[in-house]
Amino acid sequence: MSVSLVIDIDGLDEALVRLKPITDFEPAPLMEALAAIGESQTRRRIESEKTAPDGTPWPDNLAGTPILRETGRNLLDSVASQASAEVAEWGAAWEYAHVHQDGMTIVPREAKKLAFAFAGGFAVVDEVTIPARPFVGISDENREELREVVTDYLGIGGAR
Repeated sequence: MSVSLVIDIDGLDEALVRLKPITDFEPAPLMEALAAIGESQTRRRIESEKTAPDGTPWPDNLAGTPILRETGRNLLDSVASQASAEVAEWGAAWEYAHVHQDGMTIVPREAKKLAFAFAGGFAVVDEVTIPARPFVGISDENREELREVVTDYLGIGGAR
């Protein structure tokens, strides 16, 4: 009795060439590119898109001014990104960024009422509700843009 084993390696060289971007993967440049694109997407959302990552339009503000741009551009100027070989992240460092991302109800701490001036007037109220205007996140279009960067980097364009 004999056993015969035949291994056909036709196409192995081509397969190894196609796997090279994955086997020689250097993640830091990819993560830097993803972080920069995420930062750019966030800036674009604040400057021109005016919608949450899920596509919901932001509520207008009472003053009729450009949304999230009235306070000396603090929010937009604080948008930044950073990356390492393991992580790509972006967001806003301004101390009040979370108020715009999540919304907030402001109530007086010591006084009985809140008093403030706004475009066109002065108000004295029990509380002020700032609606959420999410600006950090990934929309479907953002996801596709990030996916294209990854597939281009790995040389597997068109893969899903």
